[in-house]
This record gives sequence, C-alpha cells and structure tokens, in this order.
Amino acid sequence: MAPLARAVLLDLDGTLLDTAPDLIGSLNDLRAEQHLAPLPAGQLATVVSHGSGPLVRRGFDIDPSDTRFAGLRKRFLAIYRERVHRETRAFAGMDELLAVLEARHVPWGIVTNKPGWLTRPLVAALGYSERSGCLITGDDLALRKPNPYPVLQACDALNLPPEACVVVGDAQRDVESGQRAGAITLVALFGYVHAEDRVTHWGADGLIGHPLDILNWLEPA
Repeated sequence: MAPLARAVLLDLDGTLLDTAPDLIGSLNDLRAEQHLAPLPAGQLATVVSHGSGPLVRRGFDIDPSDTRFAGLRKRFLAIYRERVHRETRAFAGMDELLAVLEARHVPWGIVTNKPGWLTRPLVAALGYSERSGCLITGDDLALRKPNPYPVLQACDALNLPPEACVVVGDAQRDVESGQRAGAITLVALFGYVHAEDRVTHWGADGLIGHPLDILNWLEPA
C-alpha cells in the first residue's frame, strides 16, 4: 500500500504557478532591446523551468562562456522582476486544491530554486504568502534542489517528518530532492514536463495529471 501524507510541498515554476508567460515574455522583451524578433513559446518551452541561464542560452544561442552572457542574463532578470506577476497564474485546479487542503487543515508549503528576491514578490502579489506554511527559496540556504536540504528544512518548518510530506514537482531535481529527504514524491505532468523527459525513470512514487490528484496521496480527512 502506498504511503499517505499529512502535508504538501509544492515546487513553484511549473507546479504551483504557470510562470512561462512572464519568463518567455521577459526574454522576448530582451530580444527586442537587442533588435531581434520574438521567439515562439514552443522554442523555449523545454528550458523555461530551468532558470535564467538556460533561457538566455536558448534565447540568444549563446554559451555561458561568451563575454556577453553575464550581461544578458543580468538584464533578463531585471526585466523579469518588473513583470514577474503580469501574466503568471496558478495552474488550473491548483486553487481548488489549496482550498481543500486549508479546509482540511492540511499544511502546505513552497520549495523552489527560484531566488527569494523574485519569489517573494510573486507569491505575495498572488496572495499565497499568508497561506503557505513555509516558503523555501533558492537563496535561503547554501544548498538547493536536488539536494535534500531544502525539503528537510520545509518539513522542519511544518513540524512534520519527511515521510509525512509529499513533494510535488515537474522536474527531476524535485523528485530527487524529495526522495533523498525521505518524502513521498509526485511528478506534476500538468507542469513543464516534455516528451524528452523520461519521467518514468525518475523513480517518483506517482505521476499526476491534475492538482486535485494530490488528494489521493493524503491521509483521509
């Protein structure tokens, strides 16, 4: 019988929130500054959840060793900070899930590699700051996912052992971090998972197609 959880830990980009419109929009704003045409979303979809570096690399076909890379990345982040919540919204069904969790008094939190100076304004603007039981960002700790430490810190913040928490994410690093911490792990197929991602090889406890599917992995109300 599969283990059941008493708390939910969500990745941010590609799990709790669909941040792709603002990330891709920011990259295309930067391309416009460089007098380049916008790129279609499909050309950037496979890297959108992997941070600013891969986005800039794909968006400008440029290697990080190039002398222009650091400047482009810095400017990209500045543009993104200004529009961080312009088009970003929760994935369909996510707000319904959170409402159920809160009605059942099931704690939930956010564990992301996104830096706090971008995460906190975004989460606050969308009304989740006061609702989440914890928020662990990419620069809060010395170690980031796939290291287990962020998940362990989140479990501590919720006063629960890792085996009582379910970690949900759309990237292999989310699953690995949760596994190494000893938590239950789920892959959010509704997020930024793509055909080349071999999700069945990640070793997660389950694959979910909708946020409400997480309820199947929780102890009964």
